[in-house]
Amino acid sequence: MLPAVSGLAGIFLPRGAAMLRTSVVIDYQNVHLTAHDVFNPGGNRHDSLIHPMQFAKSAIIERNARQRAGFPHAVCERVTVFRGLHHVDHDWEQNRRCRDQATEWTNDGVHVELRDLKYRFQRGADGRPVLDINGKKVPEGRPVEKGIDVLCALACVREAARPDVDLVILASRDTDLVPALDEVYDFRGADPARYARIETVAWFDSGAARNFGSLRPTAPRKIWNTNLGRAVFDASLDRKDYR
Repeated sequence: MLPAVSGLAGIFLPRGAAMLRTSVVIDYQNVHLTAHDVFNPGGNRHDSLIHPMQFAKSAIIERNARQRAGFPHAVCERVTVFRGLHHVDHDWEQNRRCRDQATEWTNDGVHVELRDLKYRFQRGADGRPVLDINGKKVPEGRPVEKGIDVLCALACVREAARPDVDLVILASRDTDLVPALDEVYDFRGADPARYARIETVAWFDSGAARNFGSLRPTAPRKIWNTNLGRAVFDASLDRKDYR
């Protein structure tokens, strides 16, 4: 039986009910920042940190609660999260926090993949990079994630082809991932015995000033999306102090 989550509907399955072995793929920064904007827009972003395993299990419980009679329930088997990593030379504290979180999540059963953030650097009048007193290049502006969407897309296709996965759930609002939804949907349609189905999840609060909607495949394709409310957000929070 799936673990109970405070504030969410309990799940009671008949003996022998078919279960979808589920792999959850998480675009961490997208999920984290969207949760902040929907549920805690006036608060500190660090107060909206998400624990990937708690998020995946809570999202699946909510998904199962919304299924009509006769439709199979899902069980969380694998969780993969992709996240950008600050460079130790340019933001030592953020690098440490991110690595500490990755260690914690890994110990809880999450497969964590960190990818270096990309920086722009200050240049002098001669066009050469400006160096600090330690001889390191000086960043300009905030670093950005590059390649996370590609990694998430590849993971969706890879997980859908695994023989021990029946369902892939993608957690992201990045529209660059629409082709990945299309690809898995089409693979599934052509060979349902070989490829898993794919679904999405999205944060949603009817009382929020801002909602983002769900990620959808290209029409006429249609897939299931589960809206995740405040109860799932609260159950997903990573409350450990990494400072």
